[in-house]
Amino acid sequence: MFIKQYYLGCLAHASYLIADERTQRAVVVDPQRDIEQYLQDADAAGYHIDYVVLTHFHADFLAGHIELRNRAQARIVMGSRAQAEFDFQAMHDGDRIELGDVRLEFLETPGHTPEGISVVVYDLAQSDSIPHAVLTGDTLFIGDVGRPDLLASIGVTADELAEMLYHSLQKLRDLPDSTLVYPAHGAGSMCGKNLSKETVSTIGEQKKFNYALQPMSLEEFKQLVTTEQPEAPDYFVYDAIKNRQERADLGATLQTSLQPLSVEEVLRIKNQGGQLLDVRDAVDFEAAHLTGSLNIGLQGKYATWCGSLLDHDRPIVVIAEPGQEDEAVMRLGRIGFDNAVGYLRDGMAALDLHPELIAMVPRITAPALAEALAQSQQPFVLDVRATKEWQAGHLAGSHNIPLTHLAERLAEVPMEGSVVVHCEGGYRSAIAASLLAEAGRTNMSDMVGGYKAWLASQLPVEAQGDAPALCTTGCSR
Repeated sequence: MFIKQYYLGCLAHASYLIADERTQRAVVVDPQRDIEQYLQDADAAGYHIDYVVLTHFHADFLAGHIELRNRAQARIVMGSRAQAEFDFQAMHDGDRIELGDVRLEFLETPGHTPEGISVVVYDLAQSDSIPHAVLTGDTLFIGDVGRPDLLASIGVTADELAEMLYHSLQKLRDLPDSTLVYPAHGAGSMCGKNLSKETVSTIGEQKKFNYALQPMSLEEFKQLVTTEQPEAPDYFVYDAIKNRQERADLGATLQTSLQPLSVEEVLRIKNQGGQLLDVRDAVDFEAAHLTGSLNIGLQGKYATWCGSLLDHDRPIVVIAEPGQEDEAVMRLGRIGFDNAVGYLRDGMAALDLHPELIAMVPRITAPALAEALAQSQQPFVLDVRATKEWQAGHLAGSHNIPLTHLAERLAEVPMEGSVVVHCEGGYRSAIAASLLAEAGRTNMSDMVGGYKAWLASQLPVEAQGDAPALCTTGCSR
């Protein structure tokens, strides 16, 4: 038996290739939309991908089941409760797929979504009764469980899903302690609240250390798994619906999305309601950018923030360092944003003859901001971190508007006087600064290095309800 985990850090997503080395038959579970790695690995080993399994309709990315069906003629497999526009093989509790010396046995494990399944994997050369592993999708994570409150399941309440999840976890608890646990997500995913950085564990370890697998009543469990969940990005519902649909595959959309555009064509698209997406690093964007563009850098949680802040129905033009356009557009495709129409040919160099189209965002250091705050006319300090981050520690007198809500709360940011925006390290504040600039604000600066730089400069901070305190070298953040 061959099992390989593919981990996509930017989406905290794990997918799997499982093969029988005797029969050379293979299956891919929860693939990402760009499928070349599975095809290349299977081709190199001589495997034929017979099946592609979706453990559920994912909300945080567009899965590659359509692509693998089209390219490898793989049969799509889902749980029996799934409702989709495309044809698939429906699996009930106990249904099996035999690859030869590898057996896949399916468990219906709803809770994160109604159609959720887990895949129990047997290496028959070792044992036909003791499973080697279980692929748990978003039902069971390492250190956590799938949240039941996402609005991806129309007509099913969080309370109903939590009850389903409670019973599904009992099925997984009944597996032997030695069974390896392979989830679909790790730390950083919004599909849970306490995911581990580890990407594999065992049922025994999870029974010991996973808070949601401890003995408790159904009502206690419901309360535990529905509280303090992170805010889900707006695009989650969109992707959950797209994953149900018959749609164009990624290769077809990239052919129309990777078109080089002149400055004049970019401006025409912008004036007709298009979105300008600058994917360069914050320092480069703030030094010079095309007026009206939004900065979401490739080096951070690019796809998540694109999904949160961009409109999936309006055209997108990418502005990138030459050579990075393909990655920027492909990663939009991973979350189903197929509305990119091209990129600015030659990047910012295309604006050398158009200085009137270039804007910048001033940057300020933490010590310089501290000096400004000591003056009689203090700047308005805008902290765009999540509320919990702000409550744990912040600059005295700062105003917290999480980045996800900045566009709808722009009226709270003063038009007059100086505004300084910051986040934890500088990634989100650059996005926020570009949002403010796009809205016509010219009175703001971005604090270099964010809250971490403020702490490193030994400057005073406070927590919600606390008196101001001076950070020392023992500060944890």
